Amino acid sequence: MRFEDLNIIAPIAKSLKEENYSEPTPIQQKAIPLVLNRADVLASAQTGTGKTAAFAIPIIQHLSNEERTPQNNRKIKALVLTPTRELALQIDESFSIYGKYTGLKSTVIFGGVNQRSQVETLRRGVDVLVATPGRLLDLMNQGFINLKDIKYFVLDEADRMLDMGFIHDIRKVLEVLPKQRQSLFFSATLPKNIIELSRKILSNPQKVEVNPVSSTAETIQQYLYYTNKSSKKDLLFHILKDEKMDQVLLFSRTKHGADRIVKNLKSKNISAAAIHGDKAQNQRVRALTQFKEHNIRVLVATDIAARGIDIDKLKHVVNYDIPNISETYVHRIGRSGRAGEEGVSISICEPEENAFIRDIEKLIKQPLEVIDGHPFPQTEKPMNNQERKEFEKEKQRKKQEFFANRKKKEGAGGGGRNFRKKR
Repeated sequence: MRFEDLNIIAPIAKSLKEENYSEPTPIQQKAIPLVLNRADVLASAQTGTGKTAAFAIPIIQHLSNEERTPQNNRKIKALVLTPTRELALQIDESFSIYGKYTGLKSTVIFGGVNQRSQVETLRRGVDVLVATPGRLLDLMNQGFINLKDIKYFVLDEADRMLDMGFIHDIRKVLEVLPKQRQSLFFSATLPKNIIELSRKILSNPQKVEVNPVSSTAETIQQYLYYTNKSSKKDLLFHILKDEKMDQVLLFSRTKHGADRIVKNLKSKNISAAAIHGDKAQNQRVRALTQFKEHNIRVLVATDIAARGIDIDKLKHVVNYDIPNISETYVHRIGRSGRAGEEGVSISICEPEENAFIRDIEKLIKQPLEVIDGHPFPQTEKPMNNQERKEFEKEKQRKKQEFFANRKKKEGAGGGGRNFRKKR
């Protein structure tokens, strides 16, 4: 199947051709016709399968076919709600690319930056708004945003939204949306709480599932190095001696750990930058841009940024810290091997993470290929049961604390109260 077979209008087809999009991915093949037919959709597909285009393209087509209003009188007709700033920026970029020949205007709002430029753009009028929950509610409360004209609503990365504690914010937004609208839920997973929420929000939804979360792309080679905690850094340097690894996305469990890894890499003259919640927005955008343009070799990210990073033809992903949630492993390595390209995943495992590897292999139903004979083998033993219980308890506490702080930051709006509506 080709995009031409999906009855895409000429302006969108032209932009897709320029981006070398010829064949829609499975999620796009299934979802685009349903959205074009104005059905509510509950869609699940693993990361990297093209979910954004699956809802952006048909929404742009719907809006393009509607009667236009002058630029300064435009009302927000489509709202995309997403959990992180990185992902919001990626989605807005997709709307701009797919709709550049339609005359439609999209914009993105998020917390952590001054709201002035965002408000000025909204005042000029937009058709599509991509937003994180905290900043959206903040600007709504200040009277800068009205959602009464919304015809299309997308909850993207719905599972992550709920994991991050945004359920109350989502409900506040839903309370003010028009009852007559098309609603779309796109998510990497469909846990019970997502299904329950969909029943309250979606009207006779069509369910679309492509590749369960337990699967990893066949194009990704998955390697595993066992080592000790104290030798992880040296093993990473050893791995990066391979000059073919010229663009590497590396995952750290914590923000502090990400900064420490960058410092260590730079000490070895390896260009690197970190992207996580404590970085200023301009720093995050600059790091991502430099990485995409191959101006830095290693981009170190925390899990919260995992789904907001989309780099064409990225081949290498390194798990410096093994995730204790198996599904997170699938999401991480899904940053490579996208759109049929080959990918390589390298996991560096210390003794306390051995159990996580077993859980991952159980989930994906295949063993990772162990690399033996390297200079830094694992010689230490993992903790006993009691030590592990205490370890897991502390990890859970830190996880809850992390998401609570994240929600607090989003809710605060990041400087939104420094700019008041003129009376």
